[in-house]
Amino acid sequence: MYTATTRDITVQVEPQFLAEQSDPATDQFFWLYTINIENGGSETVQLLNRHWIITNAAGHVEEVQGPGVVGEQPVLAPGDSFQYTSGCPLRTPSGLMVGTYEMIGPDDAHFDIEIPAFSLDSPHQARRLN
Repeated sequence: MYTATTRDITVQVEPQFLAEQSDPATDQFFWLYTINIENGGSETVQLLNRHWIITNAAGHVEEVQGPGVVGEQPVLAPGDSFQYTSGCPLRTPSGLMVGTYEMIGPDDAHFDIEIPAFSLDSPHQARRLN
């Protein structure tokens, strides 16, 4: 599990390779990732937007931006958490995802929280020793 905390808001990510939805012969690889966002602070916040940077094993970078997550813009009171699962296809057997969530707090203050960098690994990735 990968974890990052920004302004008392913790984001945990757990990626999972889906062999049944992948086809290495045609360079199709698919992962699910489950994210839990927990508000450990003392103020209510709302997730407004997401910004992902996805890099595959060949170094190709794709950015994804948009409102909310899985069609929602959750409001998190102190102590609340929100969990969702989404997916990521790649044309290489491994990659990396990292990003931010734009949040809004009291007095309409906007701020970003970190989504920790996490690796997308499959059993089809060649292993190299350094």
